[in-house]
Amino acid sequence: MKNLIVGQSGGPTAVINSSLYGVIMEGFAHENEIGHVYGMINGIQGFLKGNYMDMKELPSDTQKALTTTPGAFLGSCRYKLPEDLADPVYPLLFRKFEELDIGYFFYIGGNDSMDTVSKLSRYAALHQKEVRILGIPKTIDNDLVLTDHTPGFGSAAKYVAASVCEIGIDASVYDTRSVTIIEIMGRHAGWLTAASVLARKFEGDNPVLIYLPETDFDQEAFLTRLTESFQTRNNLIVCVSEGIHDKDGKFICEYASEAGVDAFGHKMLTGCGKYLENLVKTRLNVKVRSVELNVNQRCSAFTQSRTDAQEAAQAGAAGVQAALAGETGKMVSFVRKSDSPYEMTCGLVDVNEVCNKEKVVPQEWITKDGTDISDAFIAYARPLIQGCPDLPIKDGLPVYAYRR
Repeated sequence: MKNLIVGQSGGPTAVINSSLYGVIMEGFAHENEIGHVYGMINGIQGFLKGNYMDMKELPSDTQKALTTTPGAFLGSCRYKLPEDLADPVYPLLFRKFEELDIGYFFYIGGNDSMDTVSKLSRYAALHQKEVRILGIPKTIDNDLVLTDHTPGFGSAAKYVAASVCEIGIDASVYDTRSVTIIEIMGRHAGWLTAASVLARKFEGDNPVLIYLPETDFDQEAFLTRLTESFQTRNNLIVCVSEGIHDKDGKFICEYASEAGVDAFGHKMLTGCGKYLENLVKTRLNVKVRSVELNVNQRCSAFTQSRTDAQEAAQAGAAGVQAALAGETGKMVSFVRKSDSPYEMTCGLVDVNEVCNKEKVVPQEWITKDGTDISDAFIAYARPLIQGCPDLPIKDGLPVYAYRR
C-alpha cells in the first residue's frame, strides 16, 4: 500500500479546490490501495521545504466546503523545474517521496504545471522510480491542448458574461454617447474575452465589439467601428483581451508603457484598456471609461458554474482512478460527446503532448474582421456556464474552507 500526494500550482480558479476535493475523496474511497492522502503546501516549492499536510485531518465540513471555495486551499507556487533532469533537485524530490512512501503524485494546474508533471514522470521513467505521476488540468484561460475545455474556464466565462451584462445595463442609464472598454484576461488565447458574447440578449446588444489576441488589432479601424456603432446606439461596450496586438506583434498595452515580465519570462500584460480609453477620449471626444476585470475573473465563487465545479471534481477522481489502473505521465482530459444535450466524459492524454503548447480560439469562430464571435462558440461555451453553487452562508456571507 502506497501513499498519495496532491498539489496545486499556478493561478487559482473558482473550482481548483473542487479538483482537490475529487482527488482526496477518491483517494479516501480506495483505503485498501492507498494509505495516507497528503497535500503539498504551496506546491512543489513548498514540498521541497518539507511543507505538507495529511488531508484526513480536515473536518468533513471543511472537505465539503472545498467545492465552493475559490483560491487554492493548499496554496500555490510558480516554480519551474530545471530543464536538465540531472539537476540535483530531482533526486531530492524523489528522496522526499520515498520518505513519505509516495506511490501516487497529482499536480493540479495549467501549462507550466503540466511541464512539471512531464519532467517528473520522465525522471521517474529514466530512473525506474515507481511513482505514478498525473496532471489534473486547471486554467481559466482554456488554453490547454488535447482537451475540449479546462476546469476553471466555465466559471470564469460565467463571471465575464455576467459582469459584461451588468456593466452594459449600468452604462445605458444616460442618453448620451459613451464607450466602456472592458479588459479581460488572455495573453495569446482569447477564450475568456470571447465569452463576453454570452452577455448579449438580442441582436445588436452589447458588447458591440469583441477583440481577441488571435487577430491583429488596428487602432484606426477600431475608431471607425466605434463611430459606425454610434449610428445605432449611444452606449457602447467593447471587450478586449489583455494580449491584443498590432500587425507587427506589438502588444497594445506596450504603446502606453513597457511591460514587465513574470518568473517564467512572460510579459505581464496590463493597461491596454486604459490606453484605448485615452485613445477614444482624444480622438472621438465622447465619455469613455475602462474597466479591468482582473483577478475577479478567477476568484468569484458567487458566479461559479455548477457544471464547472462538478467536472473539476470528476477530473480529480478520474486522475486517481487512472493512477490505480497503472497510468503515469498523463493528463486527465475532457472529451465532449455532444453540445445539446451536453455530454462530456474524461479521457487521458500524454502530458508531453500538452505542456508548452497553447490552444487558441479557432479562426472560424472569429467573425466580422476580428470584431465579433460566431454562434459556434456560443454553442460550445454555453453548456459550461450552467448551474449555480449551493453556497453555505453565515451572517450574510459565504462560508469557505480555510487552512490554518
